Amino acid sequence: MSDKAGQPVASGGMKKELTLFNFFTIGFGAIIGTGWVLLVGDWMVLGGGPVPAMIAFALGAVFLVPIGMCFGELTAAIPISGGIIEYVDRTFGRKLGFLTGWMLLLGNAPLCPWEAIAISTLLTDRFAEFPTLAWLRSVRLYTILGADVYLWPTVIALCFAVLVIYLNFKGAGAAAKLSSFLTKALLAGMVLAMAISIATGSPSNALPVFSQVSEAAGGRSTGATSLLGGVVAVLVMTPFFYAGFDTIPQQAEEASANLDWKKFGLVPAIALLASGVFYLVCIYSFGSIIDWHEFVRASVPALAVLERINLFFYVAMLVIATLGPLGPMNSFFGASTRLMLAMGRKEMLPASFAQIDPASGAPKKANVVLAVLTLVGPFLGRNMLVPLTNVASLGFIFACTMAGFACLRLRRTEPELKRPYKVNGGRFGICCAIVAGLLIIALMVVPASPAALNGVEWAITIAWVVLGFALLLAFGRRGEGRASAGVAQGRQ
Repeated sequence: MSDKAGQPVASGGMKKELTLFNFFTIGFGAIIGTGWVLLVGDWMVLGGGPVPAMIAFALGAVFLVPIGMCFGELTAAIPISGGIIEYVDRTFGRKLGFLTGWMLLLGNAPLCPWEAIAISTLLTDRFAEFPTLAWLRSVRLYTILGADVYLWPTVIALCFAVLVIYLNFKGAGAAAKLSSFLTKALLAGMVLAMAISIATGSPSNALPVFSQVSEAAGGRSTGATSLLGGVVAVLVMTPFFYAGFDTIPQQAEEASANLDWKKFGLVPAIALLASGVFYLVCIYSFGSIIDWHEFVRASVPALAVLERINLFFYVAMLVIATLGPLGPMNSFFGASTRLMLAMGRKEMLPASFAQIDPASGAPKKANVVLAVLTLVGPFLGRNMLVPLTNVASLGFIFACTMAGFACLRLRRTEPELKRPYKVNGGRFGICCAIVAGLLIIALMVVPASPAALNGVEWAITIAWVVLGFALLLAFGRRGEGRASAGVAQGRQ
């Protein structure tokens, strides 16, 4: 079956058009936002230098690769939209399947307005510094939670958000083209940082391997007292900066008809490792342009040091950094709407969420709901969504851990299931994924941990879970025998 443009369409109305490269750019674009520019100085301060930060990000990538491989095995075997819900539903039951999808939605959906806020913040704090662009801060609308909201940065951020929304309403293929463009822009930023480091910097600027700093911008200081402590301090927050590879499986139903599913199984892990290399290159490059102790004294050191070296390089990096949030916004928009689509199919949400636009193959109601959420973002101010950062990380890693459990249990309960790709290392590799997920969850929930959720974040998490089960109770009255309806619909 094909649409009017000749694109293959699934029986549920979704276009079959995404290639392996599209899936890679969706995941890579979701992982790499603006942290590599805006927060690289914080990583160095927290870890006690570029080297501890690099070690932590390398370990973080390796730590999460088994989870990526579990997603690869599950998705290649059951390639449907919002598949995480189906994986857990058929192994641990409907309620846990819903909770997993609902928590992953908490980990994905808020990042759309969050990225819109990031664009507005960059326009307000950086572009407005140029005399010719001072008008960006000429009209202050209001102050919310101590953050000023200005008219023109808000309008421009809304325009970026509308672009992402428009492309997602056109379908996965149009959105994938944006991800491809943004991947190239991000790589250009990495190459620029690396070239400046080679031309003007020195490896000695990244030394000593570990040292405490107490005079960083904003009163930041190194809390760790050793190299190991510095590595651990950065390691506990790396999952947030690797979140996004889980967006790859959520759009599996829109894979092209001739996709090699065996190769697809490796895409989430490859996106993780590629992102790890990207982070390592950027941390080293920025940390070696000048002495890193001096580097971290600026509020946004990556931009400040380029402004000192060359105005053209500064503007180029600023433009790339402003485009950066579009990648996560685009990828998480697509993944979140597919999660809502899957819940609609299983009647965990109103059945209207399962409706597909016949022209674009996109989920109609889910797109509308997430579009409204995204457009609200620029009006909230930079401080509004800060508590959601850790909450989103918990939702993401909880879903990843459940994917590991589902992968392991399916090996036992459905050994005959066709698996084009299997996790390297077999059951041992799957267990490594589960252990990695449980360790990260422990770091977020144990009160003594430096990454533990605070009272506000726990309140948000509990309220979200209560809201979810209230919706499930209200809209999820259907027979258990229809649990696999979404699978049959998605795989035909």
